[in-house]
Amino acid sequence: MVRQIGQTTLGIVRDTGDFTLFCGRAFLSLSKTRRLPRRILRAVYEQGAVCLPVIAIVGVFTGLVLGLQGYHVLSRFGSEGLLGTLVSLSLVREMAPVLAALMLVGQAGSAFAAELGIQRNTEQIAALETMGVNSLGYLVAPRLIAALLVFPAQAALFVVLGLWGGSLSGSVLLGVDSGVYWSAVERAVEFRDLRECFLKAASFGVLTTSICAYMGFHADRNTSSAGARAVSASTTRAVVFSSITVLIADYVISSFFI
Repeated sequence: MVRQIGQTTLGIVRDTGDFTLFCGRAFLSLSKTRRLPRRILRAVYEQGAVCLPVIAIVGVFTGLVLGLQGYHVLSRFGSEGLLGTLVSLSLVREMAPVLAALMLVGQAGSAFAAELGIQRNTEQIAALETMGVNSLGYLVAPRLIAALLVFPAQAALFVVLGLWGGSLSGSVLLGVDSGVYWSAVERAVEFRDLRECFLKAASFGVLTTSICAYMGFHADRNTSSAGARAVSASTTRAVVFSSITVLIADYVISSFFI
């Protein structure tokens, strides 16, 4: 038992150090990457524009559910006028950055991990390195920079659509005065709430993109399988570990703001 605990601990420390070095090398390779703006724009499109429908649908229905549930909870205390406060703070502080990150991981992150896994499996990454191309700068670094832009923007869109969904649910369907709802939203949301939202979104973007890149880039050694099974296993691990990391980072960041 002691030997097993020691081996597991050493493995965790080794993998953590390897992952940290991987992220550091990816950021340092930015200065050596050719056509970086073009590759960043492509990554922004793949992570941002392609995922807009998912973010829009989830954002609207999250607001609808918050408006519905919040109204019935607040009506027990005769505080229906605080519906805007409940919906806005729930979205800005927690649900928008977390749910937007999870949706982006499920769509863009999994695709990125699978893409890198296939490139590793077909030796395309080895071919790039043989030609003298920095594979981390060419494949990974633009995605990390794009994540710093896309995740906060998607979280902001999620907030806007969620507030609109909460207004639709509370004002149109349940009879809460629209002016009271939006006045409560205006009074409730402060600059520190927006700062927390965008900080969480940017942190989630860097963490999840790094994890997906690491799992896909090392698909040949992170699993006991080979070939197509290695790609599918590394993609699954990337999504699972990224989702868990989002929740852990959310708690850590929230603890500094409360």
